[in-house]
Amino acid sequence: MKRILILLWATLAPAADLVLRNGKIVTLDPANPQAQAIAITDGKIVAVGTNAQISSQVQPSTKVIDLAGKLAIPGFIDGHGHFTGVGQMKMNLNLRDAKSWDQIVAMVGAAAKEAKPGQWIVGRGWHQEKWDAKPVPNVNGFPVHDALSKAAPNNPVILTHASGHGVFVNLAAMKAAGVTRDTPNPPGGEIMKDASGNPIGMMNERAQGLLREAMNRDLAKRSAADREADEQRQIDLAAQESIEQGVTTFHDAGSPADVIERFKRRAAAGTLPLRLYVMLRESNDAVTRDAPRLRMIGFGDNHLTVRAIKRQIDGALGTRGAWLLAPYSDLPSTSGSATEDPADIEKTAQIAIASGYQLCVHAIGDRANREVLNIYERTFKSNPDKKDLRWRIEHAQHIDPADIPRFAQLGVIASMQTVHATSDGPMVLPRLGEKRAREGAYVWQSLMKSGAHVSNGTDAPVEEVNPIANYYAAVTRKMKNGQPFYPDQKMSRMEALQSYTAEPAYAAFEENLKGRLKTGMLGDITVLSQDILTVPEDDIMKTHVEYTIVGGKIAYQRVK
Repeated sequence: MKRILILLWATLAPAADLVLRNGKIVTLDPANPQAQAIAITDGKIVAVGTNAQISSQVQPSTKVIDLAGKLAIPGFIDGHGHFTGVGQMKMNLNLRDAKSWDQIVAMVGAAAKEAKPGQWIVGRGWHQEKWDAKPVPNVNGFPVHDALSKAAPNNPVILTHASGHGVFVNLAAMKAAGVTRDTPNPPGGEIMKDASGNPIGMMNERAQGLLREAMNRDLAKRSAADREADEQRQIDLAAQESIEQGVTTFHDAGSPADVIERFKRRAAAGTLPLRLYVMLRESNDAVTRDAPRLRMIGFGDNHLTVRAIKRQIDGALGTRGAWLLAPYSDLPSTSGSATEDPADIEKTAQIAIASGYQLCVHAIGDRANREVLNIYERTFKSNPDKKDLRWRIEHAQHIDPADIPRFAQLGVIASMQTVHATSDGPMVLPRLGEKRAREGAYVWQSLMKSGAHVSNGTDAPVEEVNPIANYYAAVTRKMKNGQPFYPDQKMSRMEALQSYTAEPAYAAFEENLKGRLKTGMLGDITVLSQDILTVPEDDIMKTHVEYTIVGGKIAYQRVK
């Protein structure tokens, strides 16, 4: 009887738009964990099974991909990144691989020779802890601006730290911003100075705003058409970079209303090649004004959702801006600080819970994580009727052991980036010391074993939009020197895959649409050149994305 029903179903099955067959399809669906073939119609999965079961849906109109045994998985979901920042990075100087301050100065000098006088030179990605040697002279490991100012005397220069939590600028930029030795530190920021009280060019945390305001004033002098063209190019470049890496959904960790409106126009026109889950990032007054009209779920055929608010309570470990419970081991004069007023963030929490928005707060240091958990706990207790809120802490890099169980107890999602552990590992030990690093730094397993949801992402452009590198970091925790960074916290291969698919889908309230391959869900699939679940560990990084499929349409195909 069962065989008769299968044959009857096959006879009646309609033609699919797209069929993938003859592969290893890992679905992450507990009821049907692995299949050979999958069929998609009108953007959604209509069948998952064997080649024989799907064969009747292959008609002349059907696009068929023979996987030839390759691995197909739910489309990668980057659970935390800065979408337009990815595009901006590709339009400016990429300093991520620079090995020294001298190399960066040379790159800026070359750019200055091509630039018009007064034109801003912009770059991103440098990290002083990843240089071969400390610059001479330096202040707490950071260079001074003299060489940079000499290399570009007629052009303001602004170079964003890899973390995004500081900028280094030259004298021309400081003059444009009116920054002198007498300029006071803004709240939540630091104009770093030498022993004589002169600014060295390093602007930590909210001190960046002084320079960005000056740059934005100059950029605003361009024509509206030129500004819009740049904004659209940022979206195009970020989208292309993402889909080439197998990313089908990108969680954008903070954009203002005007950028969201631009995303909305693209989604309405059908010109977003991937899906965006966007966090609104503005002042409380602006959020109160904009949140009601910007809230949207599944807009543009599920290409744009805006239902989260982003705040930031501290900085980064790399700039010693992360807010710690005890002083930094390598600079005992500071414990970092809050970059935004916790009381103001608590007001955001009240706005979010009243307006049906998820709240996502950047917290890296153990003090920052505790403060955010306290804000969340107070907010939840004062609103007992609100359920399934899924509020998030973005990064959650260093957590005091006493606070680890609180994530699960409060239902707070740890939105982490596994590649940060291996990228930052050599820096973490000097910053925190061995005991704090071992007990609370990048503690994925400790969080998961306590029952917390751990979502994964890259924090691009801090790191590359590269799920394979992130996956490798999750399952090995190997730093560039080959040494593992507290390997007891590494994920299993299946846990790592879930952290990049099912978990970020859950973190966005989209677990019924994404993150698994089952009937009725969106046809978002990534096809890989080899099986990352079984290949030797050291071969994982040799994996390529063969196809990125969004809604049953091929958004990217690797050209060999």
